[in-house]
Amino acid sequence: MTTEITIRPLEPTTRMKVCVTFMQMAAPPKGPALPLPDGWSLKLIKPSVTYYRYLQDQVGRAYCWWMRQASTDAVLSGILNNPAVQIGLLMQDETPYGFFEFDMTVPQDINLSYFGLFPEAVGKGIGRAFLDAVVRLAWSYGPSTLRVNTCTADHPRALPFYQQAGFVTVKEVEEVWDVPQRLGLSIPERFLA
Repeated sequence: MTTEITIRPLEPTTRMKVCVTFMQMAAPPKGPALPLPDGWSLKLIKPSVTYYRYLQDQVGRAYCWWMRQASTDAVLSGILNNPAVQIGLLMQDETPYGFFEFDMTVPQDINLSYFGLFPEAVGKGIGRAFLDAVVRLAWSYGPSTLRVNTCTADHPRALPFYQQAGFVTVKEVEEVWDVPQRLGLSIPERFLA
């Protein structure tokens, strides 16, 4: 008896190397909240897979956010339907300009899994108030810690931005990622491994 083994070729990828910085905050921010400008607000949503992919692409395309984009619809649906995952938008009136995602699987250790602005909102002075509102929302759930991570492929001001908000570095790890080419992401040469 002969057994046939079929080996499927792996999908084409581009290998990139980044330094990931893991950060945490052990206490809520002190002092008054930074107010969002008039007409701006946070809005919690339960997005469809298609809309979630849109949010990921709007915020993350320029920074090689690929992991969720490479996931199947079934995997994303599972994440989005998990009651421990909370997703919200930064809105100006009825128009979204950013989004955030909390993973509250461990309620005492909330992870700010994703946070960012749409390209047209970057540099407009809204980011600090947006992050402050998101951080305060997370702390309103009563965790012991709030975590976030960033990497060298993110916006160059991301690390100092999180530090100014009160996050401290816990560790840095060099990672090598195989990014599927089907996603059409432009990977800067400095990250090619």
